[in-house]
Amino acid sequence: MTDVWADIASEFLHFYPRGRRLLAVAGADAERSRQAADDLAAALTKAGQPVRREHSPEGDEAGVRATVTAFREDPKSEGILLASGPAGLLGERTRGMWNYAVWQLAGDEPPHTVAGSIVDVSDPAHPVRRFADYCSLPASYGA
Repeated sequence: MTDVWADIASEFLHFYPRGRRLLAVAGADAERSRQAADDLAAALTKAGQPVRREHSPEGDEAGVRATVTAFREDPKSEGILLASGPAGLLGERTRGMWNYAVWQLAGDEPPHTVAGSIVDVSDPAHPVRRFADYCSLPASYGA
């Protein structure tokens, strides 16, 4: 685990300190999203947060909605639902479900403007957070 994941966990917990929270890690490659989300889950757990991990290899809207609904309606659910998968997690009809989203990419892959954090995982052992200025880009860029 690197400081990138601890920093993102800290940022997320600053904005969303308690209650049931929804966090997505998405990207062009669902398996890379899985690994990135596992690393973020470890950082959140280390920060004392209960984390429920889910992975959606297809990122289909119906499956994502079912996962989120089950988490919200389960009286035993607490803490953070951390879902990972492909770009579909941040699709036009699902992006508003999340309190926070992380977009993982490798190399020259385009970022997604909906994400609160962008992490380059070209070297998974040494991820690097990217900061981008999207002021002049249309909202659909990277979608």
